[in-house]
Parts: sequence; C-alpha cells; structure tokens
Amino acid sequence: MLRTSTLLVSTMLTASLLAAPVLAQDQMNETTPAQEVEGVPPAEGGEAAGGAPVETNPPNAPEQEPAFEEQTRAPQPADMPETATEVFAEGLPHAWAMEFLPDGRVLVNAKAGVMHVVDTEGNVGPEITGLPDVHAQGQGGLLDLALAPDFESSNRIFFSFAEPREDGNGTSVGRATLVLDEDGGGTLEDVEVIFRQTPSYDGNLHFGSRLVFNDEGELFVTVGERSDPEPRVQAQELESGLGKVFRIDETGAAISDNPFVEVEGALPEIWSLGHRNVQAATLDGENRLWIVEHGPRGGDELNQPQPGINYGWPEVTYGIEYSGDPVGEGITRSAETEQPVYYWDPVIAPSGMAYYEGDEFPEWEGAFLVGGLVSTGIVVIHVEDDRVVSEERVPLEARVRDVRVGPDGAVYALTENPNEGSSTIVRVSRAQ
Repeated sequence: MLRTSTLLVSTMLTASLLAAPVLAQDQMNETTPAQEVEGVPPAEGGEAAGGAPVETNPPNAPEQEPAFEEQTRAPQPADMPETATEVFAEGLPHAWAMEFLPDGRVLVNAKAGVMHVVDTEGNVGPEITGLPDVHAQGQGGLLDLALAPDFESSNRIFFSFAEPREDGNGTSVGRATLVLDEDGGGTLEDVEVIFRQTPSYDGNLHFGSRLVFNDEGELFVTVGERSDPEPRVQAQELESGLGKVFRIDETGAAISDNPFVEVEGALPEIWSLGHRNVQAATLDGENRLWIVEHGPRGGDELNQPQPGINYGWPEVTYGIEYSGDPVGEGITRSAETEQPVYYWDPVIAPSGMAYYEGDEFPEWEGAFLVGGLVSTGIVVIHVEDDRVVSEERVPLEARVRDVRVGPDGAVYALTENPNEGSSTIVRVSRAQ
C-alpha cells in the first residue's frame, strides 16, 4: 500500500535506499561520466525565489554565452504547486524504465536484464522470463520499453537493450508478446530483434536510449555515440548509427520519407544526427518528438529533432570536457548546426521524460517533466512557441531514472540507488 510522506520530500526519500552515491575522485572522468551513471549530487546552493533561475551554482564554462535570451537559466514560474511524495513501490532491482499498462499496473525494465510488473497496490511481481541476453556492464543493460500502439489487442511490447555481439556490443531494439500470469509474473513470447545500431563497439558507455511511438505508429529510437574519442566523432557521419535519432516502423524498417533515404551510403533509418547520449524523449501535444540529451560537463541539451538536422556533437556544443579542456575547438554555434532549444550548465543529467497532461497539476499542463540524475529530482520545463519560458524543480533527493504521468494525473518517478542495486517508484501529487 501507499505510505504517505510529509510535504515536498519525506524522510523516507532521504534514507539510504534512495541516497545518491558518493564517488571517488578518479571516477569523475570520461571513463565513468559523473552525470550519467554514478553521478554525484550538485553542489550546495540557495533556493532561488520565484522569477529567479532555479540554478544558483556557477557554470562550468562561464565564458560561453547563450545564443538567445533564456536559452539557459530561465526564470522560475510565478505559480508553482506544492507537492507531496509517497513511495508507491520498492524492492525493485536496479531499474531503467517503466511504462503504465492499460489496467494501471506498471511494467518495469531492470538493468540486469529482467522485467517485473508492479500491481496497482505497489506490489512487485515475479520476474518475467524470455528476455534475450543483455550486456549489463557500465551503462549497458536492459534499457527502455514502449507498448505497441495496438497493445490492448496485440500485447506486443518493444524494448531497447545493450546487446552483446561478436564484434563488441551496441544498442538494439527488440519486440515481443507479453503474456502475464495470474501471480503477476509472465513471459515474453515471439521475441525478435528488429533493429541494431551499427557499428558495434567494445565499450560500456553511451548506449542511449529511449523508444517513442508517434500517433502514426512510427517508432523513434534514440541512441548514444559511445563516448570515447574515436567513436564519438561518428555522430557526424551518415554511414554510422552512433549519435543519432532513428525513425523506423514496427518491423525495424526505415520510414520511406526519412531525410536520408535517397542519400548514397547513408543509413536510411536516420532522422537526425549530431547527438551525444539521448536518455530522455517524449512527444508533445502536437505529436512532435522532443529529447533531452546528456552533454559534456555543462552541456545538457533540450532539442526538438527535425528531419535531417545536425545538432552539432562533438564539433559544436556547450560545456567542456570532464578534464576541463574545451570540447574540440570550443565552438558553441555554427551556421551548419542547430542550436539547442535550452541547455544546462551545470548539468541535470537527464534520464526519462514525460509531457504533462492531467488534472493533478494544472500549473504543469503542457510542460515537460525530466528526470535528473545529478539534480536528484524532477525538472519541470515550461515551453511557449518552442522556447523555454520557465524552469522549476521538484526535489526528491534521489537519482531519477524515468518519469511517467499516471492514469490518476499524479507523476511517478523511478529512482535508483546504484550502490545497493535497487530502485523505488515514487508518486508525486499535489500537497493537501
């Protein structure tokens, strides 16, 4: 059953189960990017008043200037709801994604390569069997999941995972039929891999990924560029699947009007390029894809990917290397690349994203909700005319891996404690 907390952040959420891990200094480098997997909480800073930016810590790249007003550090809105939190489910293995089923239960992907169903009372069911082997090392594992548009009749689901391969590993997309048992467990049947990011790479970083179906039943797949200096430059190459957003159908085939279908040598599945590591994606109310991607130190980005557009990485970016050096030549804008709609310096370390539509928080109607691994809470982004007009944050004192709006209009945050290999689902509602 639900256990109600005090306003804002309960003492339960500040307990060791949800506490962000503390890192050794040698972990804070490109081999283990601090803001993505073993991130640390942000430095202490005072609370900003309404109208002032919520971020008060100094930027990592103070000499970099935004390209337009409020591209970073937008003010807080004047009207911000008070929130209450309660633990909806606990005792999950280290999880990466969740999705509400039509009956209100929650399907959860665990990083080690298992799925669970959480019932409407928050009880965690047995492992669901039938999943393929996953490369569960570093940032790899079982990643995102999405229900097929016709799930209620087909019971088909889609999932992304770091796939072990003979020549390394890479992000792949599978589909299967979900067959649930009366005891809350079940199995996956008719499992097949429909899409593979290529080339493979023998590394453990920057797999992405998120899966988003649009209203036409087309599937957007976001991935990473594998982080290391040699592969990451392929984010700029059309013959490589690193650092891209893809658009495919339910069989894994490229959509016929994708922007590079007719370009010789280009991968026809590519929708946009020049991305770093996209772990947050959702549709807005106009059926358009939005993403938030991990940047370098001080360069997380909100983008609204357009077909065929280059978003810059690693040649054009805000932020700096983890070492403190410039990224490449330190260029933040170019006529050949698109500016981010918004960027964060310091980073929030984005993971998971939802578009809010519901009755619980009228103030958030049409806003994006983004999970923060380093900001340890939910980042609320208010957008008008495709520009960020304000930003607020809901502190949870926990690394937020995924965010969903529940059928009750409340917000559900999947939090993680990598030190203990466990995760919790927290329900965020309006304070009474």
